[in-house]
Amino acid sequence: MPERFIPDSVVAGLRPLAAAAMSLPHEQAYRTYYGLEKISAEQVRLGFFDAAGYRIAAQVWWPKAPRATLVLLHGYYDHLALYRHVIEWALGMDFVVLAFDLPGHGLSSGARASISDFAEYQAVLKGALELAKQLALPQPLHLFGQSTGGAIVIDYLLTGNPGPEIGQSILFSPLVRPRAWGWSKLSYRLLKPFVRQISRRFTENSHDAEFIDFLHNRDSLQPQCLPTAWVGSLARWVMHIEMAPPSPRSPLIVQGESDMTVDWQHNLRVLKEKFAAPKVLLLPEARHHMANESKHYRDQYFAFLTEQLRS
Repeated sequence: MPERFIPDSVVAGLRPLAAAAMSLPHEQAYRTYYGLEKISAEQVRLGFFDAAGYRIAAQVWWPKAPRATLVLLHGYYDHLALYRHVIEWALGMDFVVLAFDLPGHGLSSGARASISDFAEYQAVLKGALELAKQLALPQPLHLFGQSTGGAIVIDYLLTGNPGPEIGQSILFSPLVRPRAWGWSKLSYRLLKPFVRQISRRFTENSHDAEFIDFLHNRDSLQPQCLPTAWVGSLARWVMHIEMAPPSPRSPLIVQGESDMTVDWQHNLRVLKEKFAAPKVLLLPEARHHMANESKHYRDQYFAFLTEQLRS
């Protein structure tokens, strides 16, 4: 494995997803570096679509006999190439997988790890759903979101008027409020006039030591700072979502009880008020990055998801 993967050639060579195919050497290098070549699929495409003024990098995997689609939204600081476990599970369920890098993340355009308004995330999600229609991906379209990706799914379910083509929603460690939110807001107000960003502090948010080592030391696509603009956008979004009307939908929620990133007890209370009887799987000792927790936890939540989606 090379010391670092240099993504510039992949970004420069992205083609519109509808016309793309995974064939160029730099695309294969990207897949190999992130272990995506281990995913068994009938067809794979890497390309981009345009939404909300961004060029959004996206990939699609097709199983042999697709019967539905999983639209995957990653967490803050993440990118889609880190979600191999979820992609493999979904393909095993005969779901097509449509995954994309959020603005400012991975191979997508935009200021790194920043956003001026969380409404832009909604525009990108709606662009992805329109892309699924253009590609004639099989319905229903199930939604999956980890952390901030979960926040985007929550916002869409509560305020986006999802249609009958939207199936189940899966929320991993969903963000409503981050941990120590009161202190974070105070820090933001004090820092905003003076700084635009602060250095990122990496944490051990999974029991998978190999994943943590890769994330901290070898992932070229990891942002290195926390922009204050993103924190301000989050503050406005929290007020927006906590005032949103309830939804009749019942998402599936997987939450670790050793999550030190989000205020998960508060978040679950909010989500139980906003949704009709959401089904919650609590995993004692599991940490925040549920999609890359150790195999012990993955086995438990994939069994739960498989049972729920097959029933």
